[in-house]
Amino acid sequence: MARAMRDIREGAAARQLWGHLGWQDIKQRYRRSVIGPLWITLSMGVTAAGLGLLYSQLFGIEVQTFLPYLTVGFIVWGFILGCLTEGSDTFVANEGLIKHVPAPLTVYALRTVWRQTLMLAHNMLVYLVVLALFFGPLSTPGYLLSPHGAPQPGLSWSVLLAIPAFALLAVNGGWVTLLFGIISTRYRDIPQVINALTQLLFYATPIVWPVDILTTKLGPGDWKHLILELNPLYHFVQILRAPLIGSTQSWHHWAVVGGFTVVGWTLALLAMRNYRARISYWV
Repeated sequence: MARAMRDIREGAAARQLWGHLGWQDIKQRYRRSVIGPLWITLSMGVTAAGLGLLYSQLFGIEVQTFLPYLTVGFIVWGFILGCLTEGSDTFVANEGLIKHVPAPLTVYALRTVWRQTLMLAHNMLVYLVVLALFFGPLSTPGYLLSPHGAPQPGLSWSVLLAIPAFALLAVNGGWVTLLFGIISTRYRDIPQVINALTQLLFYATPIVWPVDILTTKLGPGDWKHLILELNPLYHFVQILRAPLIGSTQSWHHWAVVGGFTVVGWTLALLAMRNYRARISYWV
């Protein structure tokens, strides 16, 4: 366990290394492109605008409140999805460096999380544009996310809660990348399982549909609400989306995410303790 903890400390301290590697990943992906990494922003903007206009009509929701809801949901989901899918391949993708560079294994996990953070930062430009367009409706106390839904408090200084919310997401991205990266290095079918499950979880998580619609259709206290609460990704999305769109803050989301943080890092440390020395052989 001491070696595992030392690996994490030394990896976190080598921020120039994983910071440079993560930034190079973004530059390499869009090398020789005319607008470069702005393709990340453009892709998110087109997707959010198209689906926002479509689903607002299908659900009968005002686009000026639904489009910010969907945009932030996509941005947060993109970060979570990247940590899950790319995190599971983090050690396999860095096989050459692991075998030839004497660096802590945590460096490669942080490289993945930092890359996803840079992509989220590019996508936040879309949020700023949407916020500028619909600041009036979002800042109005009592606005609705769906017809007959619960009134929302509106944008206020609580938007600053987005800072610790993202920090908590990034901390969870660290253990997700370490734990699933180690497991996927030993069992190469795990990334395929994760890809299949994330597609299912996307539709089960309120990203393109608001929770208020579930309440309106089923009524309060239905067993299907329990299934929603048992979806951990719902809580991860909500702690960051709620402050950014002036939605109702529910502290039980923070409690659930905090619990996953403790349990997840415990499992990641155990995996590092038991299998850290074998990763270079498995890759």
